[in-house]
Amino acid sequence: MESKVVLITGGSRGIGAQSAILAAKQGWDVVITYRNQPIEAQKIVDYILELGCYAIAIKMDLAIEQEIIDLFEKIDSEFGRLDALINNAGVITAISKFTDMSSDRIKNVFNINVVGTFICTQQAVKRMVISEEGRGGSIVNLSSVAATIGSPNEFIDYAASKGAIDTLTLGLAKEVAEDGIRVNAVRPGLINTEMHGDAGDINRPEKLKHNIPMRRAGEPCEVASAVIWLISDEASYVNGAILDVSGGR
Repeated sequence: MESKVVLITGGSRGIGAQSAILAAKQGWDVVITYRNQPIEAQKIVDYILELGCYAIAIKMDLAIEQEIIDLFEKIDSEFGRLDALINNAGVITAISKFTDMSSDRIKNVFNINVVGTFICTQQAVKRMVISEEGRGGSIVNLSSVAATIGSPNEFIDYAASKGAIDTLTLGLAKEVAEDGIRVNAVRPGLINTEMHGDAGDINRPEKLKHNIPMRRAGEPCEVASAVIWLISDEASYVNGAILDVSGGR
């Protein structure tokens, strides 16, 4: 029986990497993308191959539309199908007050987190829609609890970009449901990932865990479990949902 194929953007580390591994353990063939970490991406691929599933890693910059198009054409030629998309890749920049954010910074965050994600999703939908001889499929967007709290004095631009992802999830879920595609989102809270280093403070989860009702930061595998459940047949009637994985925050 032909394996289903999942594309996970930003799959070389953190939540993306854990999602790739868990998907493979459940029998999916996996495509991951990376931008700056080829060695780490290949380690994930090698691990999945050891599990007996097929995997490839493709370098792709979410800010460059042609690279997104090339990615999907590669999937067409390599697999001939796409059954799920996990929009995990994104960018966060240094902690900053709103008035100190440059226009270049704001444009970059939205170009990657919103525009790039929209284009990826468009490419996936075109291949999945039953009315165009697709097989249907599932899309999971990685949002953030930041979208609900605004992240004042830290990264309002990032939070706002994730608010756009929530809206994409809700609108697209209604638009493509009849065509066999489910669209959902996961909103992680404070998670122990390398992304905090990108924001300038790798110890941020430890410093802020007192704000979490469970009094601890989450782990990438805990988010990945929710993500992979949403693309599974067990979630076959879940559409337009935004699932908080945040320790009750």
